[in-house]
Amino acid sequence: MASAWPAGSRKPAPPIAIHEHALDNLRYIRGMMERAGSFTAVPGWGGVAMGLTAVAAALIASLQRSRPAWLAVWIIEGALALSIGLWTVRRKAKAAHLSLRSEPARKFVLGFAPPVAVGALLTIALLRVGLFGPIPGVWLLLYGTAVVSGGAFSASVVPIMGSAFMLTGAAALFAPAAWGDALLGFGFGGLHILFGTLIARRYGG
Repeated sequence: MASAWPAGSRKPAPPIAIHEHALDNLRYIRGMMERAGSFTAVPGWGGVAMGLTAVAAALIASLQRSRPAWLAVWIIEGALALSIGLWTVRRKAKAAHLSLRSEPARKFVLGFAPPVAVGALLTIALLRVGLFGPIPGVWLLLYGTAVVSGGAFSASVVPIMGSAFMLTGAAALFAPAAWGDALLGFGFGGLHILFGTLIARRYGG
């Protein structure tokens, strides 16, 4: 029996079922809503860079013979890490055509900033009474709290990273004071490198 289609012509593809087309649309809409509702410019490779500088700071701080010199090393590291973080966030957001003034970005900042501010105030209060021992635990705990709070509006791995910081901070509060630099290096160094690598590979840099 002869074919109903002219020689050389292709048989048209079967029509897509309505339910399959609807499912594709729902997946697209859901993906758009997830991207619109979360802050995805958290830098992965920036976190790795922050981790490397923290490891170096932990080594340098452990060699200091005075508490003011020790504190100066970590203050410089904090300023450097902040600069790296801000620069890499802007770079990643620009590459992904994301606005840093969007609602998810504002929510991330509102969740992240208060615990960091509390950490700074508690550090000043501890220094006024000459208590250096609890400072590493306070820094790690409140930084972890900031990451968990801000990360609620970001990729799911970010709050997990914050929780790891909090656990490390809790350990630092009850560990011998001599372990402070090692735990700071593990937290701000190792955890940033580990989770920064995961974020970079799974969420685009």
